[in-house]
Amino acid sequence: MTTVNIATAKAHLSELVSKAEQGETIEIERHGKPVARLMPAEHPREPIDFAWLDSVINQMQKTEADGTRRLRDEDRY
Repeated sequence: MTTVNIATAKAHLSELVSKAEQGETIEIERHGKPVARLMPAEHPREPIDFAWLDSVINQMQKTEADGTRRLRDEDRY
């Protein structure tokens, strides 16, 4: 993590943003105390394809309705 004061951050903002884009975190200080952080933005997540997920679940082998209870009662868990 890089630490800079506000004056340096103002003078080199483009350079600091480029470093943040590359994954670095920059801490900005005022009078020697941290006041802000410049860090990489999170990438948006891809939406879930529920139709595909449903098709995968439907292909899975079905279990008996009382399968878990039977295994528990038989001490096989």
